[in-house]
Amino acid sequence: MTTEQILENLSKGLISTEEAKKYLEHNRFEEMGYAKLDTDRKSRTGFAEVVFCSGKTQEHLLSIFQRIYEQEGEVFGTRASAEQYDYLKKQMPEIQYDPISGILKIEKEKRRTGSVVVCSAGTADIPVAEEAAQTAEFFGTQVERVYDVGVSGLHRLFARLDTIRQANCIVAVAGMEGALASVLGGLVSRPIIAVPTSVGYGASFSGLSALLTMLNSCSNGISVVNIDNGYGAGYMATQINRLAVGDIGKHGPMSLS
Repeated sequence: MTTEQILENLSKGLISTEEAKKYLEHNRFEEMGYAKLDTDRKSRTGFAEVVFCSGKTQEHLLSIFQRIYEQEGEVFGTRASAEQYDYLKKQMPEIQYDPISGILKIEKEKRRTGSVVVCSAGTADIPVAEEAAQTAEFFGTQVERVYDVGVSGLHRLFARLDTIRQANCIVAVAGMEGALASVLGGLVSRPIIAVPTSVGYGASFSGLSALLTMLNSCSNGISVVNIDNGYGAGYMATQINRLAVGDIGKHGPMSLS
């Protein structure tokens, strides 16, 4: 039910005050016709709604960005194009765009806590790694980047191992055969989020080879997100980091009844 329907049913005596309160606490959204903005998401999960920009019309994207910005004072979008950025910037001049990761955002100043390390196997994996890193940073996580430390030159990884081992969570981004996550899993005591990328030659099958390698890893403590899903990795890394620093209660409820 929408807010209007809940209030109407309450006024007609069709639902009790307690029932109306429950609906309003857990079912709030804003109907925009082409979208239903989850305006209550932050209070439930600790994270405001993020916009997946790819495939949206410029007009719809602008309206969604404006509404989230009005409510939250900031807004974050992934997989945006340069054309979408140019269109939104005319109405929202403070908006920022990173052409490498495709992230489109307006971000307010915040204190970043804890420690997450984002590793990439190669330079070609950086766009996905940056999506992960900037997602975690937007949600208040302190991020260290360790790029181009793939298995074809392990001495590069070992040179940064002290930094990696101090993190609360590690994001391992790799294409080709995707071995970086397995190597890290045998070297650190922290949870690892493995991100396969679509980087590679024909037999990599656009990331499927890396995905299967990560899913079949013999190393412990590794979880895997979908191919090129840097956003999902950055989100999960932030949840782990918040638990590690005891900050989870400041961002959302521990559980829902």
